[in-house]
Amino acid sequence: MADKLKITLVKSPIGAVPKQRKTIEALGLRKMNKTVEMPNNDAIKGMIQQVRHLVKVEEV
Repeated sequence: MADKLKITLVKSPIGAVPKQRKTIEALGLRKMNKTVEMPNNDAIKGMIQQVRHLVKVEEV
């Protein structure tokens, strides 16, 4: 199990529910195709689960 996750925004959150937009922003994703590395913990996995249709996730 990897200790970091690489999260990339692949779809625009413009038409998304406001809660999902805030989740994307809380993950540190501001622009399309930008990538952030986050720790692999339950809180981050829960956030990813809420916006799984907007992001691509890879283990690092």
